Amino acid sequence: MALLVPLLEACTVSPKGSTQYAGPDWTSYAGDDSKSRYSTLSQINRQNVKQLKLAWTYRSGDISEKPVSTLECNPLAVGGVLYATTPTLHLVALDAVSGKELWRFNPLPAALLKELREKEKINIQPGFNYWVNRGVTYWAKGKDKRIYYSAGIYLFCVDAQTGQLVTRFGNQGRIDLRQGLDRDITGMHYNSTTPGVIYQNHLIMGSTVGEGPDAAAPGFVRAFDIHTGKLNWVFRTIPRAGEFGAETWENNSWKTAGGVNAWGGMSLDQKRGMVFLATGSPAWDFYGADRPGQNLFGNCVIALNAATGARIWHYQVIHHDIWDKDLPCPPNLVTVTHNGHQIDAVAQVAKTGYVYVFNRDTGEPLFPIEEKPVPASDVPGEKAWPTQPIPTKPAPFARQGLTEKDITNLNPEARQYALEVFRKSTSGGQFTPISPQGTLIMPGLLGGANWSGASFDPETSLLYINANELPSLITLAPNERGKPYPYRHMGYNRFWDPAGYPAVTPPWGTLTAINLNTGDFAWQVPLGEFDELTKKGIPPTGAPNLGGTLVTKGGLVFIASTKDEKFRAFDKTTGKVLWEVTLPAGGYASPSTYAVNGKQYVVIAAGGGGKMATKPGDYYLAFALP
Repeated sequence: MALLVPLLEACTVSPKGSTQYAGPDWTSYAGDDSKSRYSTLSQINRQNVKQLKLAWTYRSGDISEKPVSTLECNPLAVGGVLYATTPTLHLVALDAVSGKELWRFNPLPAALLKELREKEKINIQPGFNYWVNRGVTYWAKGKDKRIYYSAGIYLFCVDAQTGQLVTRFGNQGRIDLRQGLDRDITGMHYNSTTPGVIYQNHLIMGSTVGEGPDAAAPGFVRAFDIHTGKLNWVFRTIPRAGEFGAETWENNSWKTAGGVNAWGGMSLDQKRGMVFLATGSPAWDFYGADRPGQNLFGNCVIALNAATGARIWHYQVIHHDIWDKDLPCPPNLVTVTHNGHQIDAVAQVAKTGYVYVFNRDTGEPLFPIEEKPVPASDVPGEKAWPTQPIPTKPAPFARQGLTEKDITNLNPEARQYALEVFRKSTSGGQFTPISPQGTLIMPGLLGGANWSGASFDPETSLLYINANELPSLITLAPNERGKPYPYRHMGYNRFWDPAGYPAVTPPWGTLTAINLNTGDFAWQVPLGEFDELTKKGIPPTGAPNLGGTLVTKGGLVFIASTKDEKFRAFDKTTGKVLWEVTLPAGGYASPSTYAVNGKQYVVIAAGGGGKMATKPGDYYLAFALP
C-alpha cells in the first residue's frame, strides 16, 4: 500500500489574492470562480504519480454508435458525490469513491423532443453542439442543494440530492434560455455548452449560437434569478442604438447581426462583484461586408458589474473578425508580480496563440499591445479592419502564419502534395483575409488555444496552455440566390496530407508554461504523439488536442485531450512526462481532482468522437494511488 500523505484544507486561499482554490471538493467548472484549474491537493505528487492506478470506471450506457457526440464535461465533486453529464446530456450523480450511479435525470424526454421539433422548429439530433455539455453549476444553502445545467434551449434546476426538478424554479424546473434577446430567433441554433457562474442571486449565462452563413441569434449575456428563474439583467454584446459601441456597427447592422457570444464560460471575482467574459466573433464567421465597422463587443475581454450587468471595461483583441478567431474560453483571474508590485490581473488565451494580460480593475494591458497593419481584403464589399492588436509579451505560444518553410517534410509525397495546395492558396500572416481561391490560416480554427483555456498555478505564477498548430484552409464561394449572404464557405477544412497528418512541420500540439510575472516562457513541449511515427524513430510530434489541464500543489499538470487517447501527468516545473495511460476512448475534456476519506482521486471523461473522429465512448475514469 502506498503511503497516503495528509491532504490540505478544503478551501485554501490564494497565497497572493483572495481566490478560494479547490481542495477536497471540486465545486465549480474549472475548479473555482477564477477558472484556475488548480488544486491544493498534493497526495498524488511527482514522487508517487507513477503508482497511479484505475480506481473505478463508470459507463453511462447512452453512447451513440457513430462518433457524432462526445463527452467534454469537467465533473464536479462535492461531499463524496460526483456530478457529470453523459453523451446525450443526462445528468448523473455518482458515488465518488466507487463510481456507482446514485441517480439520473433525463432533460429531454421524447415528449419534449417532439415539442421542440414541431413547435420550436428545432431538429435536435445527436451531433454538433446540441449534444455537448462541458459542465454544470452547483449551488447550496443549508439543506437546499441544486445543480443548474443546460440542454438544448433550456436551463434546468435539479435537486442535487434526488435528481428531481426543483419545480418552483421557472416553469416546473426549467426556463427557456432565449429570453431577453430583443428579437424572435425561432428556428435558429441556440443553446449553452458551458455552465454559468453565480453571484448573489444571479446565475450569469453565456450561449452558443449559429455562426452562419444563415441568420444567427445574438449572444447577449443574461443573469437569471437562482430561485425563480426570472430574468434579472441583460448585457447586449451587440449594442443597440444609443448604447456604447452601437456606432461600430455601420449601416445600423446591429439590428440584424448575430454571434458575439460568451460561449466558453466566465470567471467571477466575488470580492469585487465583477464578472469577466470573453466573446466570440460576429456571425457569420468569414464574411463581414454586411456589418462594416469595428463590431464591438465582438472578440472582447469584458468586465461587468455582476449585480447589474453594467460594463466596467472592455478590450477588443480582434477588430471586425472575419476568421472565426473567437475568444473561446473564460479569462483566468490571476495575481502576479509586475514591475515590483503585486497586481490582480486577467489573463486571456486565444485561438490566435496570444496571451493578453490586463489589470483586473482598469483593463489596462500589463504588457504593451501594439496595433499592427494587416492585409486588406479583395472580396467585393468587404472592409477588413486595417490594423489588429498584437501583444509584445508574452511571445505567441503557437506559430503565426505559414511560409514554405513550414510545409511538411514527413516524406516526399506528403511534401509535394502540401506544396501544391500551399502554392495555389492565399497564405501569410494569420490576419490574411479569407478569399475565393482559398486561404490558409495558422493557427487554424481549433487554435492555438480553444475552449479548454489555461490553468494557473498561484504559487509560481505559471500559466499552462495546451494548443494546436493545425492550419485550416477556408474558401469562399458564391451563395445560392435568395440566401442572406452573397458568399458561403466550402467547409471547415484542415490542411492535412494524404496520409492524414497535418501538412506542416511539427509540433502539431504543444503544452506551454508561461511565467506571467515576466511574460517569459518557462518551457514548451510537444503534447501527444502518433505511435506509428514514433516507432519509426521520429521524435514525438505533438497531436491534435481538445480538452484542458489540471495543475496541482503536488507538482503535476494532468491532461488528456490528445488524439492518441492518452492521459498524462507532466512535471509542472520541467514539462517532463511522469505518467501516462491509454484511455478506452479519447479524453476530450478537462480533468478534476477531489478527495474522499483522505484519499485523492483524479477523474477524466472519455467520450472520444467529436472533432477528433476517434472511437466514441461513454466513460468516466477515476485514478488514485493503490
